Parts: sequence; structure tokens; C-alpha cells
Amino acid sequence: MHVNAPVTAQLRRITATDNPAIAGVIRRVSAEFGLTADKGYTVADPNLDELYALYSQPGHAYWVVEQDGQVVGGGGVAPLSCSEPDICELQKMYFLPVVRGQGLAKKLALQALDHARAQGFTRCYLETTAFLTEAIRLYEHLGFEHIDQPLGCTGHVDCEVRMLKTL
Repeated sequence: MHVNAPVTAQLRRITATDNPAIAGVIRRVSAEFGLTADKGYTVADPNLDELYALYSQPGHAYWVVEQDGQVVGGGGVAPLSCSEPDICELQKMYFLPVVRGQGLAKKLALQALDHARAQGFTRCYLETTAFLTEAIRLYEHLGFEHIDQPLGCTGHVDCEVRMLKTL
């Protein structure tokens, strides 16, 4: 019996042709966890279908995870709007169930933090919600610390977990 080797996922920068696929991933994962647009989660972002253009701006970067020719996850970093210029935000980290638990979120986050350092950021902020316990554990493991007050003006009003890391 022939056993196929597992296909390894690759991490790469987003391209314009990835826009529909990563928007679909974000919508699927958001629906899975009940992260609805009416509560101000990422699915409400007006630029969700144009992530390549958004993350092509200076100081921004977004990576997608591709497996078997399909985009199955992604995440990025960008300057935190309405805040001090040295603070960036880890953004739009979404992964389909097929690639969860493989260390790809950690790998992507580390790459994003390295990029942020290279761009001159000294702190990285993120927002999430309390029931995404695996994500919170990852962020804590990466050195993010819980903070009480929101930073910037992200518009994600239901993201009650706020974290900050010195880069």
C-alpha cells in the first residue's frame, strides 16, 4: 500500500490573485466562531476583499498559507491606526481547521514580528476575543502581555482581549 507523504504548507506574501481566497478563509473561520460583522469583527472591514492593496502600503505586510495550491490561512501586520507611530498591529490571523495545530500561526506571527522590527516598530498590539483560547495561548507564548485599555482605533468593539508586546 502506497502512503502519500503529507503535503507541507508554504508561507508566502499575498498577491492580488489571493484576494478572493483569503477573504473566503476569513469569512469561513469567522462564521465557524460566530465572529459576525454586526459585532465589528474583521468580516465587517470594508477592505476585506482587497487585502493585497491594503497590505501593499508602506509598513504593511500580509502572508498567506498555501497547501495543495489552496490558500488555507493568513495573517499580517500594519501600523496601528490612530496611535503612536512606533506601534504596529498583528492583524487578520485566520486559519482553516485543516492546517491548525501545525505551528503555522506561530511561524507566521514570528515572521510578521520580524518584519515589524525591520520597519522600525518597537511595539506590537493585537485584539482578539476570549473564546479563541488557542490563539490567546499562542500570543502569550510569543510574549504578548494582556493590557486593559484598547489602543488605536481598530473598530473591533467586541474584541475584549487586548495584548501588547515590546519588539
